[in-house]
Amino acid sequence: MDELGYPDDEEKQRLREKHYNATIIKRMDLTEDLARYRIQCDEPVMPFEPGQYVAIGLGNWEPRLRGTQPEDVPVKKSRKLVRRAYSISCPMLHDAESPNAGELAPVDQIDYLEFYITLVRQGATSASKPPALTPRLFGKGEGDRICVERKITGRYLLGEIPTNENVLMLGTGTGEAPHNAMATTLLSRGHLGKIVIATSVRYQSDIAYQSEHDELMRRFPNYCYLPLTTREPKNLEPNRPDYVGKQYLQTMFTTGKLAELVGDPLAPSNTHVFLCGNPDMIGYVPPGGDVPDKPGMLPLLRAAGFHDATETPGPGTIRFEKYW
Repeated sequence: MDELGYPDDEEKQRLREKHYNATIIKRMDLTEDLARYRIQCDEPVMPFEPGQYVAIGLGNWEPRLRGTQPEDVPVKKSRKLVRRAYSISCPMLHDAESPNAGELAPVDQIDYLEFYITLVRQGATSASKPPALTPRLFGKGEGDRICVERKITGRYLLGEIPTNENVLMLGTGTGEAPHNAMATTLLSRGHLGKIVIATSVRYQSDIAYQSEHDELMRRFPNYCYLPLTTREPKNLEPNRPDYVGKQYLQTMFTTGKLAELVGDPLAPSNTHVFLCGNPDMIGYVPPGGDVPDKPGMLPLLRAAGFHDATETPGPGTIRFEKYW
């Protein structure tokens, strides 16, 4: 240890050998603050369902990326891990270097875990604690070691969906991750109903899987991917010939534009809905909680005739990821 009691370089290496059980095998940067990570565990992971999540971690002794909020780590925590749970994504299609190049790549046919992660540079407010994991993670690259918790869990699952019924997956930002895993699994099962992923982001550059979605739409007539933006010039400048306004999921749904783009009414009689991402978009209000001025998707879907999956099974159900 150094003179202040923090781990020195030699001890840091011992801590890595003790706590880390996986290796980053590929990192794909989309922007400075957005990346896809592929992580291979030392031991095979237990089978899991698309939509589930797992915690990954790094030691408090790891350096933070420049340009992120400083953090004062007390000595007593300097040898501890910081962890955060992330939904598991998937590559959707096997890479060119894979023996199965170009084929569908659902989570049960790959030997690594893929994550779609945003760098959080600072806390939400001046009183917030500094973000602990991503400022360290975004300093890591291929070949670096990391911790992956053994338990993969979560209740955000596909459930039983008849092959001829529609699946509508609405997400914001990296909330698309579990939907990629779900959609790829449905396609690998030969699903015949429409599979729609609509993802709302600020800029087109925030879409990490565009080429994969384009290829899947080319191959599968029932597959539709809608990248929706809110801060591009076409969203903000009414005088533009391509002006579309801010494409928030709530507005797209209530105005009927979403159904129009998909070419289907997306009715409760034959559609299952999945929601993941920003809690404001999802719109879950706990019992006794204050109803927000701008409703999320849950009340809008219920008003349109959809119902929670916990009530009755079948079409018209809503499932949502609950991170909070």
